[in-house]
Amino acid sequence: MAQIQPRNSRRKAVRYGVPAAVAGIAAATVGLVPALASSGDPDLPKITAEDLVAKVAKSNVDHMSGTIKVNTDLGLPSLPGGAGGGGFGGGPQSRHKGGEGGEGGEDGAKGKPDASPDKKLMELASGEHTLRFAADGPDKQRLSVIEDAAEYSVVRNSQDVWAFDSASNTAWHAKAPKDGHGKGGHGKGGHGKGGPAAPDGVTPQKAAKQALKAVGKSTSVSVDGTAKIAGRDAYQLVLKPKNAPDSTIESVRIGVDAKNGVPLKFTLTPKDGDKPAVDVAYTKVDFGKPDAGAFDFKPPKGAKVTEAKPHEKADDAAKGGKPDLSGLDIVNKGASDWGKVAELDTGLPGGVGSKNGASGKGDGQKMLDSFTDEVKGDFGTGRVFSTRLVNALMTDDGKVYVGAVTKEGLVKAANAAAE
Repeated sequence: MAQIQPRNSRRKAVRYGVPAAVAGIAAATVGLVPALASSGDPDLPKITAEDLVAKVAKSNVDHMSGTIKVNTDLGLPSLPGGAGGGGFGGGPQSRHKGGEGGEGGEDGAKGKPDASPDKKLMELASGEHTLRFAADGPDKQRLSVIEDAAEYSVVRNSQDVWAFDSASNTAWHAKAPKDGHGKGGHGKGGHGKGGPAAPDGVTPQKAAKQALKAVGKSTSVSVDGTAKIAGRDAYQLVLKPKNAPDSTIESVRIGVDAKNGVPLKFTLTPKDGDKPAVDVAYTKVDFGKPDAGAFDFKPPKGAKVTEAKPHEKADDAAKGGKPDLSGLDIVNKGASDWGKVAELDTGLPGGVGSKNGASGKGDGQKMLDSFTDEVKGDFGTGRVFSTRLVNALMTDDGKVYVGAVTKEGLVKAANAAAE
């Protein structure tokens, strides 16, 4: 891999623990979804929504490569001293500590480089990014985030999972589990439950898999015409919530390859406007077998290499910092799948408005007021942190309620949990 000279930056990421975690949950909830305008709608045979969903489920493409455009606008609020919403997940500039030859990394103020995917790929939660992706079966994959003067890559080759940040010349290494091989094909958007790690968490395939989990009685499914995506004929599958008045989601649109059923484009649009919150789409795609050398990696001379700690799983890191919400308690179990709210107990009574969180006086309170709203209910008092899709209610007794629902929906769920 060609080395790119590191660059210096004098910008520092503004780090606020709870909002940063919420930004991560937002990324997890939406699955990092897609778009990009296409032209020349092809004339394709009619297909039912049921058959198109089945076509996606049956797709099994092991070999592919291409360029992906990711455009994310979650509506993260600006913070004092930060660069807008990028202050939560960090932008390309937030990687490095300012100063001549200064070391960077997501450890921010500590100035320690860190190339692990769970930190670096959080940058995709804001702004526009270009990625290159390649796969040769379930155990050989490569994802590279292309920047103006740097490149960040996650490479899986058999059990070895490497990540490398050319800007700081740092690398990270982990071992994928031995028992996951062969479980699930790439075209199905996954590699088996608990299977081998794969740097495919931000592809249209993975986003589509997450969205299609919601297909059921609470979802309206339809085929809305055709499109040309990355030069290929595609059907447009549309999912919309039903009986979910508190949901923040208007629709999910998936561009499905007409020939092999692979999702090429995924667009999630919130109710607050026509502009997508997250767009991910292939602009170029090739279903031929990639060159074997694409999955070879050796840290360049002088690179600082960090080995994953024993408690860190390569599977978890390869998800790109997106927390697993499956283990959280759903407090409004009777709600539509699109309106469910999860509860997390932080174990920190006092919430964000006390000495355990932000200062309750002066500048600290002004900062808190600038990006949260105070709410009250049967549960007590708390603060709501809002994005265009995912909102979180942080109560004064240390509970966090999060979901792709409105502020009112969160309050109702918290009140129900307090009964």
